[in-house]
Amino acid sequence: MNIRSIFKRTFPFTCLLCGATSGTGQLCSACLADLPWHSQPQCPQCAIPTPDGQVCGACLKHSPAFDRTRAALAYAFPLDRLIPRLKYNGQLAIAPALGDCLADAVASDPGPDCLIPMPLHARRIRERGFNHATEIAREVAKRLSIPLDADSCQRTRDTPPQMGLKHDARRRNVRGAFTCSGDVRGRRIALIDDVMTTGTSLDELAATLKQAGALEVSCWVVARTLPPGDAA
Repeated sequence: MNIRSIFKRTFPFTCLLCGATSGTGQLCSACLADLPWHSQPQCPQCAIPTPDGQVCGACLKHSPAFDRTRAALAYAFPLDRLIPRLKYNGQLAIAPALGDCLADAVASDPGPDCLIPMPLHARRIRERGFNHATEIAREVAKRLSIPLDADSCQRTRDTPPQMGLKHDARRRNVRGAFTCSGDVRGRRIALIDDVMTTGTSLDELAATLKQAGALEVSCWVVARTLPPGDAA
């Protein structure tokens, strides 16, 4: 029996949602099964629900810089409670649980050369003490044995929060917000983030990476915001 197994037996996890004892992780099996898994047919580029998995109208009109998107869950209850608890209350134990969900969703996908978490501006990292996307990415990297590159990309403009902005305003808000200082030439990259709403931040970061020579950029997100009535 290894040290991890002994630790689990001695100090069992408590489910983050219902408080029940869980011997397998931060979420018990019942709560895991009840999560809003994003499994319906969806646009391969942005993961919005579409008939028969066709490319959506928005991506046909404006093809994003990223090549595909995989979302583990719909951004609905209880994700709309868990993710803010991680980001704004510093409940870091939530990050491995979200990373596990994402790793499960993408486990059968072709593996990228590395994972790059969505960068935070230095001021926000000082305020929070961590980058939530990096914490989620750590678990995915560990589970899938993919290198984590948290240093190649930087958010050099301290942009206002995207929440509440319309699509065009979101695009203007993040224009020129990222730089790439690492050598990503010829690499296949998966970007890690918590939630995709319009995808403008991920689009801008993917464009920055493509300009730096990245061969392929995928988006791996924990949750996707869906139109009303389309929750999984």
